[in-house]
Amino acid sequence: MKSTWGWTRLFAPLLVALLLMVAAPAHAADPAETLMPSEEGPFLGALLDWATDSTTDHAERLGTPAALYGRTVPLPMSEQEQGYLRAYVGQVADQGAHALLTVRPDVPLGDVDDPRASALAAQVADVTEGYEGIVFVRFAPQMNAPWVPWGQQPEAYREAFRILAAAMDDELEDPVMVWSPTAAEDYPFRDQAKTSPSGGALGMLDTDGNGTWDFDDDAYAPYYPGDDVVDWVGLSAYHDETDGASMANAVPERGEFEALLGPASPAGLPLPEDFYATYAAGRDRPLLVETAAFYSPDVEDGASEAEVKSAWWDQVLATPGNGYDRIGAVVWNETIEQRQDGAVSVDWRVTAEPGLASAFAQRVEDSDTVTGPVIAESALDGVAPPATGTVLNGTAAWTTAAAVLATALALCLLPLSGPARQWAYAGSASRDPRIDMLRGVAIIFVVVNHVGLTSLFQLLTQETIGVVSGAELFVLLSGAVLGLVYGPRIRDQLGDVVDRTSKRAWKLYVTALVVVLLVLALSRLPFLDATAVTTFTDQGTGAAGTGGAGTVYDLYAGMAGLFQFPVPSHLVPDLFLLQVGPWQFNIMGLYVILLALSPIVLLALSRGRTWLVLASSLALYAVGTVTKVRLLPSQFEDSFPLLVWQVLFVLGMTAGYHRRRIVAWFSHPHRRVLLWTCALLAVTLAVFSWTSPYFTNAYDVRLALLPEQTFRTVYDGFFERTYLGPGRLLNVVLVIITGYALLTAYWKPLERTLGWFLAPLGQATLYVFILHVFLILAAANIPALRQGDIWLNTAAYILILALLWTMVRTRFLFRVIPR
Repeated sequence: MKSTWGWTRLFAPLLVALLLMVAAPAHAADPAETLMPSEEGPFLGALLDWATDSTTDHAERLGTPAALYGRTVPLPMSEQEQGYLRAYVGQVADQGAHALLTVRPDVPLGDVDDPRASALAAQVADVTEGYEGIVFVRFAPQMNAPWVPWGQQPEAYREAFRILAAAMDDELEDPVMVWSPTAAEDYPFRDQAKTSPSGGALGMLDTDGNGTWDFDDDAYAPYYPGDDVVDWVGLSAYHDETDGASMANAVPERGEFEALLGPASPAGLPLPEDFYATYAAGRDRPLLVETAAFYSPDVEDGASEAEVKSAWWDQVLATPGNGYDRIGAVVWNETIEQRQDGAVSVDWRVTAEPGLASAFAQRVEDSDTVTGPVIAESALDGVAPPATGTVLNGTAAWTTAAAVLATALALCLLPLSGPARQWAYAGSASRDPRIDMLRGVAIIFVVVNHVGLTSLFQLLTQETIGVVSGAELFVLLSGAVLGLVYGPRIRDQLGDVVDRTSKRAWKLYVTALVVVLLVLALSRLPFLDATAVTTFTDQGTGAAGTGGAGTVYDLYAGMAGLFQFPVPSHLVPDLFLLQVGPWQFNIMGLYVILLALSPIVLLALSRGRTWLVLASSLALYAVGTVTKVRLLPSQFEDSFPLLVWQVLFVLGMTAGYHRRRIVAWFSHPHRRVLLWTCALLAVTLAVFSWTSPYFTNAYDVRLALLPEQTFRTVYDGFFERTYLGPGRLLNVVLVIITGYALLTAYWKPLERTLGWFLAPLGQATLYVFILHVFLILAAANIPALRQGDIWLNTAAYILILALLWTMVRTRFLFRVIPR
């Protein structure tokens, strides 16, 4: 018996240890593994506006690279976003820096499940393959604040964090998971009289159990996902004393930064708000601090920018030496924020102004802060480069450009020869099939770019025929058709024209409402991921400008209230004013307005007021581009401002109304040179678009005719999309003139080879436009199409376009779906 007990005492500890090893979580964060990677001091990090800034530019301003660069990563992540992430990793690797990925959930926290987390982790693993720097993954920071969509939902947040941590641990070699709330000052950041967030149950939020969610409740503990999944802790600790509309450029008070962290060594047990003592020192975790100081050039009163920001960086950079030795990184916000609907800009940056950048760099050098490079140069050799195509430089680039222009000139001159003249268009039908073919091209461009799969089709559709997109072509050609159809009737049948255009506008409006509601209903299906049509990721081309790149907008914000009773009163006008809906369909609101107003323009044209119409339209365009004023609250105003985009529709109506006169005028032998000039200018602008440094895929070819910065300066100054830069407006007109002339001169061969496919689509553009929204939704729910396989995606596009063409040819649901 004694012998048995002796063996039991010997093996029992071993058995317990074995069981613990088996039961341990996959991502058990050992404090020994989470020590600061730099013994010299905390890393200096930077959060850049990646639409306008780069690691190279930041390093030049600071005089040295940062040791850590941060970028936002959406969940789920599209192929296009993955391409941006790949370029970011390339930039970070070039500077020898570590990577901080801030994962922003674009779906409710409850929808962050294993498949979504695993898909994102696989994408990150693919992008960072060969990268030997540290990959910090910061999931949904500031989760204890109400101003982020995922804020103040502790149970859902903790579960989502754990799911993502497990996925990242499975896919990446050594991910560093960062849990990062915002500093507890003023928590819960709302009226103390409230007892629950958004009317829900208090649950874990009432940490002191007094039945009220107030300033005495713990701002951090309810959101902490657990030591086993947190490698580093983080904190957003800003100097920002603004309160609603009250703003001032104030010098930070002494000790303000340390007050946000809490004491390094409290006299007794740490209080709930003592973040550093509880989570950094207490849990033996390095601390990553995101910070900056409020300064607005739009606020007249207060201290200077240098006074505010230098006082703050002095506090921040001195803190690690004041007993806060667990601070592992200090990440500075290097962006500009817009507040009060853009009326006030907040400049958080410390390197934008040379004098300020120099002072900050000197203070960094005097501190123990570590700058880059922090990765050995030899470790960068294996980093997968950003996806690029082929760049032709020097003689090859100029030879290619010259060959393209020579080909264009030859195509202009060839119709003068005898044999080629028989290819010309000789029809006289009231419906112009050349416009149908052009509309077919435009709708294909729209479908391809909206579905958004990386494929060979983008080699043609994404600003390849010039600095234009399908939207501009679509709007101008729609106006042309209106001028062709109703122009001959307006003088003698004004009432009939008004009646028909009004009915058409009403039909478009009802159609828009139906599509908006159908997409909302489909988004409620638990098995369907509708984020492709219910959210929009700004690519820097919207009303917010390049500074808005990467921002994700919920296009159905609050619309879940339509399923409640009673329905919140504000949702009804939001719906009927088309303030919600798929971004791929929001241009429909623009058509409704333009179509309703079209009889006024047609009447003026019929009375010989063409120059007045054009002058008035161009004046409105100028006002819109300068003031950027919105006439309506409708969603389309964000991407297609009415005052600006009307100019394309009016130009199209004018051209359609005077089509015969314009064609006859250009057909005169003495004016052919002018037509050729338009064609050569269109081709020249197409060549200019090929100098863009942005590749659509690995098969793309770019011409290095201009320095990258020169191209960007010209593009941003003259070819802006939302407000139709003058270069873009000219390019659209030239493309239409050239396309129409090409079809006229080479009608027979082009009609035989392409007309059978393009013309039916061009004759049913509204039908195709409606259906393509639901095809986008279908494609977004096929996982294989989100893996970046260019050949599979190209095949998918062929299938989508073939399906649309077949549905048009068979008149599928023509009685139900407007054409």
